[in-house]
Amino acid sequence: MTADGTGLLRRAILERARVEGTLLKVDDFLNHRVEPGLIAAVGADLADRFAGAVPQVVLTAEASGIAPALACALTLGVPMVFAKKYLGPGGRDVVAREVFSPTRGMEYRVEVARRALHPGEAVLIVDDFLAGGRTAEALGEIAEEAGGTVVGFGFAIEKTFQQGRSRLLAHGWRVEALARVVSLEGGRVLLEERPVASAGPAAVPRPRRP
Repeated sequence: MTADGTGLLRRAILERARVEGTLLKVDDFLNHRVEPGLIAAVGADLADRFAGAVPQVVLTAEASGIAPALACALTLGVPMVFAKKYLGPGGRDVVAREVFSPTRGMEYRVEVARRALHPGEAVLIVDDFLAGGRTAEALGEIAEEAGGTVVGFGFAIEKTFQQGRSRLLAHGWRVEALARVVSLEGGRVLLEERPVASAGPAAVPRPRRP
C-alpha cells in the first residue's frame, strides 16, 4: 500500500512553507516544530519506496534528519543511526568526513561510531532536505567505509536547482525525493508535478504553480 506522505507534504509546503531568499523554511511543520502525523506519513512513504531493497538500518545526520529517519525506520522495523556533527578534533574509533556548509560558511565533521554500523548491512540514508548533497555524500561514504552497502537515499524535499542529486548519482546511488522544488523565484514555491526516481535518465520536470 502506498503511503500518502507525498501528498500531505506537498500540501504543507504549498500552504505553509516560507521562502527567505534561497532558503525554503519548513520549520513550522517538518524540521523544528514537527507534526507527528505528517512525519509519520513521510517516513512511511519513504519506507514504501525502499521496502524492496530490504534495508537493515536507516542512517541520517543530526538534527533535522532524525524525525523522518526514525519514522522511516519504525515503518521498516529496523534500527536508526544518526551521525553526529562536531567542530574541532575528531573522536576515536569513528568513521568520519569533513563537510563544508555553504549556508553556514563553515566546515564541520560528520561522524558515526564504528560499533553503530555493522559490516555487510544494507543501509538506507534518509534526510529532510537534498540541496548541495555534501552531507548526504558524506553519509554514503561513511556507510561504505564501515562495510555497509548503500541501497539508496530518501529525502522529504529536494531542491532540483542545486547539484545534490547529480552528486549522489555520480556514485551510482539511488535517489528518491517526495517533494521536488524546481524554483523559489519571487518568493513563490514551484513544485515538480510528480516526484521521480533516479533509475534511468532524469525525467523532464513538469512544474505547476501553487
